[in-house]
Formats: sequence, C-alpha cells, structure tokens
Amino acid sequence: MNTSYNTSLQTNSQVVSPELNGSTTARELNILKKGVWVYFILLIFEGALRKWILPGLATPLLLIRDPVAIWLFFMAWKHGFLKINFFITAMFAVSMVGFFTAILFGHGNFLVALFGVRTLTVHFPVIFVIGSIFDRDDVLKIGRFMVWLTIPMTILIMLQFYSPQSAWVNRGIGGDLAGGGFSGALGFFRPPATFSFTNGTALFFGFAACFIIYFWLGNQKQVSKLLLISASFALLMSIPLSISRTLLFTIVITLGFAMLAVSRKPKHMGRLIIAFISIMVVFFLLSQLSVFQTASEAFTSRFTSANETEGGLKGVISDRYVGGLLGAIYSSGQLPFFGYGIGMGTNVGSTLLVGKNQFLIAEGEWGRLIGELGIVLGLAVIVIRIGVSAKIAIASYRRLSLDDILPWMLLSFCLLTLPQGQWSQPTGLGFSIVATGFSIASTKSQVKEDNIPPPQEK
Repeated sequence: MNTSYNTSLQTNSQVVSPELNGSTTARELNILKKGVWVYFILLIFEGALRKWILPGLATPLLLIRDPVAIWLFFMAWKHGFLKINFFITAMFAVSMVGFFTAILFGHGNFLVALFGVRTLTVHFPVIFVIGSIFDRDDVLKIGRFMVWLTIPMTILIMLQFYSPQSAWVNRGIGGDLAGGGFSGALGFFRPPATFSFTNGTALFFGFAACFIIYFWLGNQKQVSKLLLISASFALLMSIPLSISRTLLFTIVITLGFAMLAVSRKPKHMGRLIIAFISIMVVFFLLSQLSVFQTASEAFTSRFTSANETEGGLKGVISDRYVGGLLGAIYSSGQLPFFGYGIGMGTNVGSTLLVGKNQFLIAEGEWGRLIGELGIVLGLAVIVIRIGVSAKIAIASYRRLSLDDILPWMLLSFCLLTLPQGQWSQPTGLGFSIVATGFSIASTKSQVKEDNIPPPQEK
C-alpha cells in the first residue's frame, strides 16, 4: 500500500482490506463497493425522484441515502475494512453532546436535533468507508461516469434554462408547479438539473471539471478523445447556463491546481497546451451559437450585479471564507454557550420549527455550526473538518511529487466543500462526503487482491 497514504491518512483512519479467504471477503468487498455506487447514484438522482418520479414521497426521499450510509458503515466495520479513527470518534462525541444540549438548553425539538445529528454521525463516517474500500481504479470509474454524464446533464439544464417554470422539466420538489429554478438574471432562472436545489448544478459540474481536466493532463487513453472534447464542450456550456458564479469560481480554482501540477512536471505542458487549444476552439464554436450568447448575457448580468452588491470576487472570498469564520467567532459572544441547538440551521430544522424553509441562524456553514452548537462545540466540528482536509492535502501533495496528479485535481474540489461546504443542505452534504472519500481513495496505490494486508484488530 502507498507509503504516503499510510503516513498522512491511515495513521488516524487506518482502513485496510482483510486477507482474502476464498471468495467470501472478495464478494463482501465487491458488495460494499456497489453500496458506494448506490450512495453516489442516489446523490445524483435524488432530486429527480423527488420532483418527477415519486413526487408524493418527496419528504421521506430526503433521507433516502441515510439507510445506505448506515449500512455501509456497519458492514465495513463488521468485516474489518474500517477501523474507528480519531476523526470519527471526535465527531461522534461532539454530535452527541450537541444533541443533548439542543434538547436541554436549545430549541428542545427532538426531531430537529436528530436530523442535525445524522449529518455528523451517519454521513461523516462514509468518508472513511469510501476511502477504505475504494481504490484508484474505482475512482477512475467514477470519473469516466461523470464525464459521460456531463453531456446529458448539460442538455437538461439547457432545457430548464429556456423552458418556463411551469414546464414539467422545471417541476419543483413534490411536483411543485411553481418550479424548481432559483432567481437568476434577465428573467432567466438558475436550473437545478436533476437535483432538489440549484446548488447541485454547480457542485456536479465543479466536481466533473476535476476529472475532465485530469483526463486532459493524465492518461487520455482512459477516455476517448471525442468524449473528452464533447464533455469539455458541455462543461463550458454549463457555466453561463447555470448562471452560477460559484461554478465559475470552482472551475477557475481547479484550473489553478492544474497549472501548479504542470509547473512541477513540465512534461505535462504539451498536454496542457493541447487542452487549452481545444478549449479555445470549443469556446469559439460556442460563441457562434445563439443559445450560448443568450445564456452568456444572463450570466454576465448576474455576475455584474452580484459583484456590485457583494464587493466583487474579493468580497465574496472574504465573506464566505476568512470573514465567515471570523464573523462567526465574533458574533458568538451574543449566542448561548451551547448555541441554539443542533439542526436548527438546516432546511428541515427551520421547516419543523417555524413552518417554512429559511435561514434561522446563518447562511454560511461556519456561522451555522457555531450558531447551532456554540463556540466550543462549533469550533470543534470546524477543526475536525479542517484537520481531515489538511491530511488529504498532504497526501495529495506527496502523490503529486510522484507524478500522480489525480489526487491533486480532486483536492481542488475537496478543499472547497469539506472545510466549509453547506452540510445543512442534503446535496451539499452528499457532494462533500463523496468527494472527500474519493480523494482519500485516490491517494492509495493500486494493489493486487492477492497482496492485500491482513485486517486490523477491532
């Protein structure tokens, strides 16, 4: 197994596969991997189920990934693929204290507290389950699936962009005829794609960009050149169609990581030049299409008006990142010591408490955590998430020094979603969990099944 992975991640999250005993353990591992695929597929199409296929079950389907997450954690631990590590233990301890303080000193609603706790106790451990049972080949399979899916997903958001909110393709959760789009610009709405909310569009294409750029810089034989060009075409189209500055920002960050990778290994420069020329050709072709021009006008209008309101890119970075944490800490003096109670800042929590979906605490993730849990417990969760991010960053950098750029490219997305991604919203939580798990798995060297080390003692 990869040394860098052992030293930087497995010291606290030891996840090794048992020595194969006939076909039993191999079959269990395969079943667990299929379980991860189920979790991932449900993340992509959960919104479609709630909007179009089973709108009458929209509310219970909100928790559709929870049983899968519980099953993955229990089975991985039972069969020795996962060792309970410091991060899982610490997060569980914080969430349990937060649960009881929410009931005793906070909002006092059992269901709201239970919904808030599930984020930290049910889904957070899935990060390490994925990291333990997936390997590099599994991550690349996910990547190829994402590249393929980028094309139909772009067609879908194009239909949503140009269709009225009353159209079937724009149905909201539970079949809501008011539509699932979110205010954009020039009379156009931000399309939600297959997701329950428009943030899913930015998260999906931002994550797909990591793989598309990797395949350009890495081994292009892993996907066909025609598919790669088509996916690049779709990715560029998605930026104006999404009317999302977040998506543009995410892709720019990923391109920046690609440039850093190339600067360390100049041999990749030729591939980068080819990719750049291909993108410029695609962009020129797109600029000739009226469908792209209209979307670009809407995106430009949204970008300009939002920048004037929020102080441009500098203001956005300050408010959402450094300023978000400092502001949350500063305002904590006005909060109860244990906060207002875990779960209160989530979409479901607000609906259960006041009857409608609104931000009861804070829109930013760090402000929400400190508002829900108080300064001590809230900072503890933030530190745990930053700690896992740091471990992955170190392991990814070490892999980059070995000319392995896959973990480095995934890190670009992981660092935007794990430390301060909005876990109060199911789609944001899901992408943060799977992206982090895939990032850990990608730092592992490929090993043959007949050379897997024995399991750790539980």
